[in-house]
Amino acid sequence: MSRSFDSVLVANRGEIAVRVLRSAAAAGYRTIAVYSRADADAAHVALADEAVLIGPAPVGQSYLDPERVLDAARRTGAQAIHPGYGFLSENSAFAAACEAAGRVFIGPSAEAIELMGNKAAAKRRMRSAGIPCIPGYQDADQSDGALLAAARDIGLPIMVKAAAGGGGRGMRRVDDWDALSAALQAARSEAENAFGSGELILEKALTRPRHVEIQIFGDRHGRVIHLGERDCSVQRRHQKVIEEAPCPVMTEALREAMGAAAVAVAQSIAYVGAGTVEFLLDDGGEFYFLEMNTRLQVEHPVTELVTGLDLVELQLRVAQGYSLPVNQAQIALAGHAIEARLYAEDTVKGFLPASGPVRDWEPPAGPHIRVDHGLCSGQTVSPFYDPMLAKIIAYGEDRATARRRLLRALRETVILGVQSNRQFLIDVLERPRFAAAEATTAFIAEEYPEGVRAPAPAAEDYVVAAVLQHREASLAGARRRLCSDPRLAGFYGARRLSSAFAYDVDGRRHEVRVTALAENRYEAALGDRTYAIEVLGQPRPHRLRLLIDGVQCSLAYVLPARGEVNFQWRGRAFHLLNERAFNAADRATVGSGALLAPMHGKLLAIHAAVGERVATGDELAVMEAMKMEHRLSAEINGVVTAVHGRVGDQFAAGAVVLEITEDGDKG
Repeated sequence: MSRSFDSVLVANRGEIAVRVLRSAAAAGYRTIAVYSRADADAAHVALADEAVLIGPAPVGQSYLDPERVLDAARRTGAQAIHPGYGFLSENSAFAAACEAAGRVFIGPSAEAIELMGNKAAAKRRMRSAGIPCIPGYQDADQSDGALLAAARDIGLPIMVKAAAGGGGRGMRRVDDWDALSAALQAARSEAENAFGSGELILEKALTRPRHVEIQIFGDRHGRVIHLGERDCSVQRRHQKVIEEAPCPVMTEALREAMGAAAVAVAQSIAYVGAGTVEFLLDDGGEFYFLEMNTRLQVEHPVTELVTGLDLVELQLRVAQGYSLPVNQAQIALAGHAIEARLYAEDTVKGFLPASGPVRDWEPPAGPHIRVDHGLCSGQTVSPFYDPMLAKIIAYGEDRATARRRLLRALRETVILGVQSNRQFLIDVLERPRFAAAEATTAFIAEEYPEGVRAPAPAAEDYVVAAVLQHREASLAGARRRLCSDPRLAGFYGARRLSSAFAYDVDGRRHEVRVTALAENRYEAALGDRTYAIEVLGQPRPHRLRLLIDGVQCSLAYVLPARGEVNFQWRGRAFHLLNERAFNAADRATVGSGALLAPMHGKLLAIHAAVGERVATGDELAVMEAMKMEHRLSAEINGVVTAVHGRVGDQFAAGAVVLEITEDGDKG
């Protein structure tokens, strides 16, 4: 088959689709996007020269359906297919189907994908090649008995992993023998749902290693080089959050050894294209093979910034059959780059994926800052896909400069409406251990032993919230007024009128009284202090310039619904609810016996029936959203009195799944 092509179809969505489309267009290729109905208005669709609807929102009927993607290629005459990452990028059958259909698959061979895509087979291959591996179990016997026996031989702590998986799905850490059986069951179920295979492997869990990976590249002429390393140790739920290049503790000797091992891994399977060999690095400088990702990585921008190379352009070049334009001696790392992944998630609730409308989005800009994203204001974050929204990357001459620039960029990033981890990312970067380059894979567990807590609003935050809501109510009233005589604009009468606002946070009520002194001038009283606030201007919708007690500042805000205000200023964001906007009937909600869907998702399992007695902590249902399983447990002792759905049903966030009537029995 000829390797020449002049058109590229990107079989992906979101920020990676946008990123690949841009490099392909810059290299002169005609670009084609595919999209589901949920993504009809997405940025990658508008960016491509052509775009093809390939099905409804569920990934199995759109992005994960190889025939629909290949049909889009046939209809548009696309000669090559770039899979991005995730979805079909590591599907060996899809790679083979592309080649059989006369389309160039921009990635390694189907054989290489299949070999390295199964963690068990990859570990066996690496051991035979002399690559150091973590002690574990990768055998074909997948019975619980075999896995339990192997676990006893390995010893605690232990990692249970999906053999065909990645991205933290189908993965559980076990520190207690009593939890092992449940971990095997949960990992197997999640792996089957995410990857279509329930095969598991076991590994000895290293206590505080660094997660260090080597970027490799191979061409069709037998040359393989590495482009240095990335440190990806800061992770939550075994998914990367912050990545950087180079690794802060790397030495030239260690880089040479790890780079040589990674190149040997790639050469052993005649690897072509971009790939990543992942290692765990202990504090004694010993490293162990973890897995190989046979695709472009999410975190590839940090490598691009320190090497000056465009990895997507290199992928296109190699796929055409050209030689790599650089050799190993020409690869030099300059400066430092740090990437933060912006997710739609509720960090306070265990990093639970979030969905909903992006009411305002403004990425940071400026020299040395790069943002890869596919977002726009007004877009809805779907529960059907991965919750990553964007990648914000900063470059500096040294690590301290890169960290400082990334902190400023995150503070300037505006994301309102859907919940995000922006504030958490800022907090991580500000932690002394991260600043001192001491983060390991245990960083988040050690720094947040009781989970992540939302920043508590300060007095000025409540005051600003009240003024924003007061101002919006006044503007709404002005739009409805019967008299439009401009001479009466800003007239407040002889008496000063005040409005009261109340915000309940952490069990305390914060009462603010706002008095309008004149147009755009207010007094706001909280406790025994009164603040003078003036609106200096509104440069554009959802932005204000304020003067608060003589200090000027800017803020971004939206008022999504009655009583709600979502605003961001001074690098922090708050979502507050004015309790005075509601009466008692408005606030009536289902009691604590209601089991609510924590996010929009599909019901995978129900473990209780009407009439069944349950106790606090019992697992009653399992939901799937954004590629992750979430287990719903009873919050009270009682009897199940209603079940509001069946397995397979979709539930909106906050919908009642089951109801329990408390009976006083403590179980």
